[in-house]
Amino acid sequence: MTAPIAAKTPHLMEKHNHQRIDNYYWMRDDQRSDEKVLAHLNDENNYADVMLAKQKPLQALLFNELKDRIVKDDNTVPAKDGKYWYHSEINGEQEFSNYYRATSFAGENKTLLLDVNERAQDHEFYDLGDLSISPNDQIMSISEDTDSRRIYTVYFKDLTKSSNAPDAYLADILVETEGQVVWSNDNKTILYVKKDLETLLGTQVYRHKLGTPQADDVLVYEEDDHRFYISLDKSRDDSQLYICLHATESTHYLVVSANEPNGQFTELFPYQEQHEYHADKMGEFFYIVTNYQAKNFRLMKTTVAQIDDINNWQEIIPHRENVLLEGIELFHRFIVITERENGQIRFVVHTTQGENAGHHYPLSFDDPCYFACLDENPEPNTSIARLYYSSLTTPDSLFEFDLATGQRKLLKQQQVLGDFNQDDYQAERLFINARDGVAVPVSIVYRRSTFKKDGTNPLLQYGYGAYGLTIDPDFSSQTLSLLDRGFVYVIAHVRGSEMLGRQWYETGKKAHKQNTFNDFIDVTKALVAQGYGAKDKIFASGGSAGGLLMGAVVNQAPELYLGIGAHVPFLDVLTTMLDESIPLTTNEYDEWGDPNEAQAYQDILSYSPMDNISAQHYPNILVTTGLHDSQVQYFEPMKWVAKMRELKTDDNLLLFKTDMDAGHGGASGRFKSLKEKALEMSFFISLLNE
Repeated sequence: MTAPIAAKTPHLMEKHNHQRIDNYYWMRDDQRSDEKVLAHLNDENNYADVMLAKQKPLQALLFNELKDRIVKDDNTVPAKDGKYWYHSEINGEQEFSNYYRATSFAGENKTLLLDVNERAQDHEFYDLGDLSISPNDQIMSISEDTDSRRIYTVYFKDLTKSSNAPDAYLADILVETEGQVVWSNDNKTILYVKKDLETLLGTQVYRHKLGTPQADDVLVYEEDDHRFYISLDKSRDDSQLYICLHATESTHYLVVSANEPNGQFTELFPYQEQHEYHADKMGEFFYIVTNYQAKNFRLMKTTVAQIDDINNWQEIIPHRENVLLEGIELFHRFIVITERENGQIRFVVHTTQGENAGHHYPLSFDDPCYFACLDENPEPNTSIARLYYSSLTTPDSLFEFDLATGQRKLLKQQQVLGDFNQDDYQAERLFINARDGVAVPVSIVYRRSTFKKDGTNPLLQYGYGAYGLTIDPDFSSQTLSLLDRGFVYVIAHVRGSEMLGRQWYETGKKAHKQNTFNDFIDVTKALVAQGYGAKDKIFASGGSAGGLLMGAVVNQAPELYLGIGAHVPFLDVLTTMLDESIPLTTNEYDEWGDPNEAQAYQDILSYSPMDNISAQHYPNILVTTGLHDSQVQYFEPMKWVAKMRELKTDDNLLLFKTDMDAGHGGASGRFKSLKEKALEMSFFISLLNE
């Protein structure tokens, strides 16, 4: 079957006395209704299906492997919040979990709160955004997205009535929201963020009173600077409501009493450009994780009366050159600090009250590289904290720590069905020098019985490298299907994350973005040189900003890779960043640079995958996207594939599949999403057999 060839309609773009011609600009259709566009997407889907037809049996085999490792009947460990214990359950072939509460950990008086499968059954796509319970435990808010655009509708359910009662749901319905709801202490007033339907940014905060129409809601804040995302929060002691404004390099909080939600929001303290912080309150004190005169952040404490004067803040944990302070969790008598050193997360417990006040100690784990984070801990008046733990060889685990003693207890570990034995697998943490001498952390896992450090194993390398987001090495039962077939799986912790602190992020963005691509390429070369992978069996994969990484890497070092997986990839960086009508563009200036400035324009032009396709050989490439993606628009990979077909000089596979129902997160449901994973795996494995 012949690959689809897209029509070319030259579109001239000029900026800073520089001209570009985009022959595929016509592919952008914000309404997703243009017949020519949809026809071409369907042609690409049909072509991919034909070219992958021989892989269908392998896809089915892999899908069944992935599915068969999953426990069909499963539940979360109940967590206490107020008077009740909350948990979720999933059974049989259900795609979604259902939510319950009970009056004890053991499940006394268990009540179904929400049957998610019932609510999802009439939708091709369904995402449950947020569940939130009123302070008196009587009303539950539910936010839902049914078209994958991350635009949520909020419903309210009366929990004092039977779940199936015809009047269980209130008449209140809030449309076009971000999905988050924060309750005031009167149990009837809530705050929510309204979406701008053009930019898809949350730009307005409204106050809603139960029992009134949304049209009567009061606008309490509007943000005109589209660099900022808006979120809502409630202080740990439930006394204050926050409007949190987050730009890539700046933070600002507005506050009102949770007991007086009709009052005016005021600044928590004065805004300062490039001041990033997280503030929380416990009783008479605020605790602030701040980068003020502290690149890797430090912890400060102040009274409510002195919060507005940064010069009166007391330092609790100083700035450290080689330790990133990531966050805190406040308890009445303890603070749990999350920090990262040399690429590894750790937790330090500080006692704040009682005879041991001032004492602190670390919580320890055993794997050479792992991921851990604080789990749900809704009750601050306790000496018990829950932590989630996972590594490349250890399935997801939930621990309970006694904060007073440091003793830990395993509450639950993810069960992996089949013949899985974690001792069959080995994880490693390496540091590989990039071309500028900087050491890049690398996490590696393989099956002991199939690995030989002699340059014969196939190797899949994953990367992301943007927004300061760190991809930690955690467990994936899906990856076992590759490891059991002899693959080595690698995460390259390239610059652009915060793996090695704030500097690691700052040297991987804006004018320094090329470091991200260099790191990834240099890791690949070193792993081949050290015998971890065969030079003709190297694969790479990334999604979203990691898809940008894939696009840049195949332009700059295509000869290194046999196959590439690029998922919802950000590929047309320069055009997108010049178009403020595209969702999220202005908010991204602090990440990629503002190309309205001449130097930033040249920086982005130098690596933008769409602008750097050339007449050369490229690897085999599988590109996937969702028609309704709100983060990276479908037309970016669509245009990129069309231009790639035009210019590439090889006969390697270039396949492009668009889920006509999904968005940025891919298919919804626990089994549907496995088909996407099986598709990529079969693509890679089949290339080894050709």
